[in-house]
Amino acid sequence: MRNRAGIILIEENKLALIERHRAGLHYFIFPGGGIDEGESAEQTAIREVEEELGIIVAIKQKVAEVFFNENTQYYFLAEKLSGEFGTGTGEEYGDYDPIHGTYLPLWMPIEDVLHKNVLPRELAELVVRSHQQGWQSEPVMVFEEN
Repeated sequence: MRNRAGIILIEENKLALIERHRAGLHYFIFPGGGIDEGESAEQTAIREVEEELGIIVAIKQKVAEVFFNENTQYYFLAEKLSGEFGTGTGEEYGDYDPIHGTYLPLWMPIEDVLHKNVLPRELAELVVRSHQQGWQSEPVMVFEEN
């Protein structure tokens, strides 16, 4: 696994997520992906969102760094600039692959996030809390266990 970057995008009290069905599991993840050589975490987040969601975003601030299996995942609060949500053309959207499972971009109401299997869980909790109470100026460090 490699370091990853993703976004937190909220519009009209709904959170942009990717619904996954993989290896018999059903869960939701934040849009994002692996950081390529020579790419910053911010550049990765912007690129991955365009690939996965079909939209262009601007990064507002780094919200969290999640440490998991000796890798780091960077998450940024973002705002949509243009594009049509759900029109991503990334490799995830080719023919069904039983190894990688399914990818479905969706908007989840904020009030549902803590009642669904949104991963990483601590990030989901942070997003709900911060959306209600305000975002911290410094990123939160999250240490996930297997």
